[in-house]
Amino acid sequence: MAIFDRIGYDAGTVRLEDALDFAEKNGFYYLDFNADTGPNHMETWSPERIAALRDRCEMTGISIGLHTLSAVNVAELSPYVSRGVENYMRACIDLANRLGCKWTVVHAGYHFSSDPDARMAAAIARLDRAATYASDTGQRILLENHNAEPEHAEIKYLAHDIEECKQIFDAIPASRLGWAFTVNHAHLVPEGIDGFIDAFGIERLGEVRLADNTGEYEIHMIPGEGTIDFESCFNRLEDLGYRGHYSMVYGSPEEKIASRKHLASLVD
Repeated sequence: MAIFDRIGYDAGTVRLEDALDFAEKNGFYYLDFNADTGPNHMETWSPERIAALRDRCEMTGISIGLHTLSAVNVAELSPYVSRGVENYMRACIDLANRLGCKWTVVHAGYHFSSDPDARMAAAIARLDRAATYASDTGQRILLENHNAEPEHAEIKYLAHDIEECKQIFDAIPASRLGWAFTVNHAHLVPEGIDGFIDAFGIERLGEVRLADNTGEYEIHMIPGEGTIDFESCFNRLEDLGYRGHYSMVYGSPEEKIASRKHLASLVD
């Protein structure tokens, strides 16, 4: 597949059928979506709707992936709430399987300044259980490296740097837990995009998520508006043999169409 055809986008909570209309009309073959709120809410999927969507994806060759909500704390410790997180992750995997999703993006949760070690232990244990369940049921889950929060923020996302990602990847094998590499998040930490690629290569890589920023804080800018060197990023990944898909996480529909052409032109 040409690089142009491997660049998809994240539709968020847009009705999935409408997102597929746009994808089909404009030749997108990869599509992420969320099922927490709005018309994609996981309780809105009837057998008839699921069957129609699966048939459509098979007919058009469009691959879809479910992106879980990062606000759900995978590192939860509280009684009852922890059980709810477990149920949520399993329900997302079940829905992804019912819809024929090729991947499901998950997160490591977040912690407060007083309990990072306990939260990380909880996150690893919960991700391990989710990864096992996904593997047993035929779903592939991908851990997203999350964004760094400001130094004095009370809440901080886990798996925002190489050290934290490595703890998780060392605990759960690549055969059960893949990686959704978010380049704009990597740009927010000293190791940078090249540091993440140096550390993890492409063995686990199942999706590369794209947006630009200035390296200061989390924001989703159109490539070229910030300071990320996308030409270097694309060519490093391609030279290493990555042949998976990319997902644009920014811009209006019109801006996505134009940006895909620009990004594809950067690859040697």
